Amino acid sequence: MLVANFSDPKLAWAAALAGAPLILLLRRLLRRSRRLSVLPRHKERVLILGASSGIGRSIAEQYASKGARVCIVGRRASDVQEVESVCSKLYNITSAAAGRLSHPVIGYAADFTKAEDMVRLRDELVTAWQGVDTVIVCAGVSSLRPVMEIACGDQSEEYPGVDGVQRTADVASAALSANYIGPLTAAVTFIPLLEKTSVSPSILLMSSLAAVVPAPTRALYCSTKGASLLLYQSLAIEHPSIKFSNILPYTVEGNFRASAVDGGGVREADPNKHGLKIVDVARRSIEQVDFGEKMVFLPAGGRQLHWLYWLWPAVIERFAMKKYNFSHPSH
Repeated sequence: MLVANFSDPKLAWAAALAGAPLILLLRRLLRRSRRLSVLPRHKERVLILGASSGIGRSIAEQYASKGARVCIVGRRASDVQEVESVCSKLYNITSAAAGRLSHPVIGYAADFTKAEDMVRLRDELVTAWQGVDTVIVCAGVSSLRPVMEIACGDQSEEYPGVDGVQRTADVASAALSANYIGPLTAAVTFIPLLEKTSVSPSILLMSSLAAVVPAPTRALYCSTKGASLLLYQSLAIEHPSIKFSNILPYTVEGNFRASAVDGGGVREADPNKHGLKIVDVARRSIEQVDFGEKMVFLPAGGRQLHWLYWLWPAVIERFAMKKYNFSHPSH
């Protein structure tokens, strides 16, 4: 019989590294089975903020097809009604359980940056579902122009005037409202409800790789997404009974960039040809909640980009300039 000599430090490290992937996989599977064992899918009550399009819509459709109750929230009532109709058709649950449940799919038009809208929504969920188990925060806006381009317009001015400085502040306020105030308002509104009414409360924030890796033309987007990420990471410490998950995808396909608060155009390669698939990001988000994972980079290589920025920032800065076709005006 062969017995490994783990007194050799090199062998011990090699064994640890070889076994790490298996240990991590088992840990994920155990976490997933634990949540689904105490909160079966057909009993899960899922609130999705920003579910009228894109990733949020795909998450809503996937949850509905798995038999979870879903509440679809978006600003435009017509879009919300469309997704509600689709999710109602996808809703799939055993007839025995269906008889015990009410309001399996709810559509609600609201602005998640407005306190009155969120409190009314909370009251609606208490009445319809007696609480909530999973909150998905997907809403947000993009910003696509360099900060000084916003301030100086065509850059014919040597220094930005009052109008230019104020314009930049206004654009930043719009980005801050959607990317930080909205997630803050949602958290403050629903954290107590999660803690009081769920046997396995969870919140997922749809963040971005831009929250941890800076990029030119994305200064306002990066800074506001980074702010909400740190907010939720801090809230996770303050509320340990809730599983806080943050997913940081790379460029994603779709028309999200049409929401740019600065009116900027897309500079990088066509996201619809080279971006992550919306359905894949949605699927991974649901898995992350099931597994109780705190931080997921999508693809996984994004984590290495984050680390590399701190080890060798110049490399990442050059990569970002190339990706976004950015060159300094003086060059």
